[in-house]
Amino acid sequence: SLSLDYSKNRLNDTTLKLLFELANDCSLKEKIEAMFKGEKINTTEKRAVLHTALRSLNDTEILLDNMEVLKSVRSVLKRMRAFSDSVRSGKRLGYTNQVITDIVNIGIGGSDLGALMVCTALKRYAHPRLKMHFVSNVDGTQILDVLEKLSPASTLFIVASKTFSTQETLTNALTARKWFVERSGDEKHIAKHFVAVSTNKEAVQQFGIDEHNMFEFWDF
Repeated sequence: SLSLDYSKNRLNDTTLKLLFELANDCSLKEKIEAMFKGEKINTTEKRAVLHTALRSLNDTEILLDNMEVLKSVRSVLKRMRAFSDSVRSGKRLGYTNQVITDIVNIGIGGSDLGALMVCTALKRYAHPRLKMHFVSNVDGTQILDVLEKLSPASTLFIVASKTFSTQETLTNALTARKWFVERSGDEKHIAKHFVAVSTNKEAVQQFGIDEHNMFEFWDF
């Protein structure tokens, strides 16, 4: 349950009564239920709003356009956990069999700020071997400043782009790819050092990233 302390606000019982009446008049309860069921309440884009499914502990499946939402979400979360555990434990090695020491997240907007926020908030619990770097600015100075500190043999790149066509993200990702291939000497090594967070499997593969190193998300 959720408890709210209104004691320091100019709210009284009459105000709360009026707010509850407004919620009822707006059919708020029914709209909340519709959101959790996967109905397309985003009327502007005609999409469901199911961010709640990403952290749902409910066992009641949600069907969206014939897709089992919870099953799909939990499958990707399981893969993400296995992948991150392999990096943290040192089982995932680079092309020279070195452990990963640096991780570079390449994205913009939500594909940058979310991961940056989590890493900043939890930095006291971070693995001591792993250093996180974030590149979001299309100005080439930022990514070059990051790359000059790194060794390709122990660096993992995460390219985060829903469509895998965001200009700023792709520009930086291609810069990182060029830097990596020039120093590693072989494009095949991309498979061990680049992963994608995207919905566009074809574009991810064209970039050179193994489809097994792509973590999918959805249009809701």
